[in-house]
Formats: sequence, C-alpha cells, structure tokens
Amino acid sequence: MNYQVLLFYKYVTIEDPTVLMHEVRTLAQKHHLLGRVLIAEEGINGTLEGTLPNTEAFVSAFFSNPRFTDILVKRSTGNGVSFKKLVVKVRDEIVGTRFDKEIDPRVRTAPRIQPEELRSWYEQGEDFVVVDMRNDYEYRSGHFTDSINPGLSNSRDLPEALPKLAVYKDKKVLTVCTGGVRCEKMSAYLLHEGFSDVYQLENGIHGYMEKYPGKDFKGTLYTFDKRLTMDFGGDREVVGRCYHCDTPTETYVNCGNDFCHLHFLVCSECKGEGSAYCTPTCKETCTTS
Repeated sequence: MNYQVLLFYKYVTIEDPTVLMHEVRTLAQKHHLLGRVLIAEEGINGTLEGTLPNTEAFVSAFFSNPRFTDILVKRSTGNGVSFKKLVVKVRDEIVGTRFDKEIDPRVRTAPRIQPEELRSWYEQGEDFVVVDMRNDYEYRSGHFTDSINPGLSNSRDLPEALPKLAVYKDKKVLTVCTGGVRCEKMSAYLLHEGFSDVYQLENGIHGYMEKYPGKDFKGTLYTFDKRLTMDFGGDREVVGRCYHCDTPTETYVNCGNDFCHLHFLVCSECKGEGSAYCTPTCKETCTTS
C-alpha cells in the first residue's frame, strides 16, 4: 500500500479545545490514522500517517471546517510504521516555548516569505541570515547553507540563546523550522526582543524542499517519527557527522544507557552490533551492571 504523512498546524483561537480533541480523535480513528495531534486554546499542530485514500479522506473531512480551510497541508511519503499509535491531546501550547502570553502569533508574528523568494535571495546574494529554530540534534543532519545554529535543546531555550543572536539584531533575519509552527512563535519572540527585520519561511523547510530538492538545504530533514530523516530527492550533500569519528552519516540512535539516552548521529562502524553508546562511561555502566 501507498502511505502518506500529513503535517499541518494553525494558530487560531480554539474556544473549547477538548471538544475539538474528541472530533479529531474520532475522525482519525475512523480513517485508521496514527500520529500525534496537539490542541490548545491558541491552535492545532498535528502529524498523521495512513494510507493515501485514508489520509485524503481525513483532509477532505477535517479541513472543510471554516476555521481550517486555509491550512496548507504538507504531504510526504510514509512507510506505514512511522507512528506506534494515535495520540490526540489538549495542551497549554501547541509548541512548548513557555514564553510570556503577550508573545502571541495570533496577534503579531514575522512576515512570511515564500520558498521562491528565499531561492532568489540565495541566487542574488542577498544580505540575510538564516537562524535555524529547531533543536540542535535536528540541525546536525541537515540545514540551510550558512545558517546559524543557536544550539537549542528545545524551543523554550531561545531566551538563553538570545545573547548569541544579538549580533544579528539589525540584520535581515529569516527564521526556519520543519513545517513553520515553531517559527511563528520564535520569530514573534525576536520581534518582541527588538530585532528589526525578521521574516519566517512559509511552510518551513519541508515546503522549501518540496519545491527545491537538493537546493540550498544540505543533508536531510529530521522528522519526529520512526523515519527519523527524509529528503525529496535531488543532488544533496551528506552533512551529518558521526558523534565519535566525524565520518559522514545520517543515522540517528539513542544512547543504549537508559539513564542517558542521548540522541546522536553515528556511522555503521562506530555503532557496530547491538546498542550504541555516546561515551565509554555509558557503555561501561551498562555492560558491568
């Protein structure tokens, strides 16, 4: 069977998130979809997988709702096992930033540019800075040319990373993330902190790679499911490096020590058979216990 993964979000006021949660769960179950959907008073953020007919049936039904008709759903090839189960939950935020309530993308966020405009910026040598708002481990397997990695462990780390980004306060800054949902808030935060010329990439890296595979974005795009990484074809450079020996690789593992579980890139030689460990200490702890 042909499987498809749907990626979608929108910042929009949801007056009763619990009611919407039940609606989404019921519809996803009806069409045998698995994945994760977060719903909050500020909006919805979801990733779902199923067969091609079932995912399209979900899209036709759910996005006929007037609140969501303008969402551009991002589609990619699935494998049928990207998710173990269906999770639909109500949360305080659809992205866990813990920013002050006044930083609200429904009120103020950065202007969006289309993939075509970013492509022209690269082609014409525009003076701009790409700030990657994903987590550090996501950045390592793929990123835009000359982009800045603030070194985030999660989205709520942005305030701590602000001093590192202060040098770009008066430059043209483009924030990027996987599908756009994080950049809605991250770019709003930069504007709140006095950055003067901030933009966000419409539909995120995913949308750009669909239109320009192998162009400007090097490596693979990290995904929060069992696929771990994906690309859209085209000539591309492997930019991921083994945590241990710096050999090019795009294979992610979790440290075999359950008390560590560091998520890192490793080559086949360093991984070997069985579990991989980030340090000799982690390995020794597990093999001697």
